Amino acid sequence: MAKRFGVSEEAMAQMEAGLKDPSKFTEREFVALEFAQVMTLDSNAVKDDLWNRLREHFDEGQVIEIACVIGCFNYFNRFNNALKVDITA
Repeated sequence: MAKRFGVSEEAMAQMEAGLKDPSKFTEREFVALEFAQVMTLDSNAVKDDLWNRLREHFDEGQVIEIACVIGCFNYFNRFNNALKVDITA
């Protein structure tokens, strides 16, 4: 899906590697990806610093929408993983 939206192979590799090189993204993209990573690993770990950086690039409604998308994709992944759904078919 990311390829269809123009995400480069290099950017996808960076995401898979844990966002080690922020230079591959705009500040806006990077903070959204960082939010997704933190929210996915431990949603209680979203600190004020991250929240403030999000608000530099997104308004409150956009942050809520981003959080909703992250939450939905986390749900879909967990649901499919638990049921051993083969998504390549």
